[in-house]
Amino acid sequence: MLEQLLPNVFWPEIWQASLDTLNMLLGSMLFTVLLGLPLGVLLFLTGPRQLFEQKALYGALSLVVNILRSVPFVILLILMIPFTELLVGTSLGVAGAIPPLVVGATPFFARLVETALREVERGIIEATQAMGATTWQIITRALLPEALPGLLAATTVTAITLVSYTAMSGLIGGGGLGDLAVRYGYQRYQPDVMAVTVILLLILVQVLQMVGDRLVIHFSRK
Repeated sequence: MLEQLLPNVFWPEIWQASLDTLNMLLGSMLFTVLLGLPLGVLLFLTGPRQLFEQKALYGALSLVVNILRSVPFVILLILMIPFTELLVGTSLGVAGAIPPLVVGATPFFARLVETALREVERGIIEATQAMGATTWQIITRALLPEALPGLLAATTVTAITLVSYTAMSGLIGGGGLGDLAVRYGYQRYQPDVMAVTVILLLILVQVLQMVGDRLVIHFSRK
């Protein structure tokens, strides 16, 4: 019955593409958080009326972040091909997709981090500072713990954005479900393959959103 409904679907290839998508998502999300979290904290600390207000530094960082955020991801994929080949030796497959995914998502995540930190009550920061806390202690013991629900929500939104980016990376042979949808669903016009890839991406997005929402609710109760 399933073979009659989906005659062009080769399930082992579907599962491999799903694993490639998960690998791209996890790899790019890891580097996005590692780079975007410090960048977001720095944007917050050097912003207007904050602890270490630095208009020049904040302006320069904001400019870079805004420029990277304004470049459409498909164009970014093409622009980064030489750099990606230099960095990982290829612009194809999972390895070739991760650098542009990270560059595309890090500024987006950094802005969400900055926004989440702005929601922290200024009185908490001032109280921590009055007790003689160092900058590192203010960040790790006041800012980040208080902003944790917002940071988790930001991580969830970024992860879902990365799912769509991984699908777009299939346009240049990035691997995963997006690549499968382009090669079979679009170029060969096999709508059953396209439908399966879309359904799997929808399921992945729903799972990420549900997990993210539960984590936000859990830590909001603390």
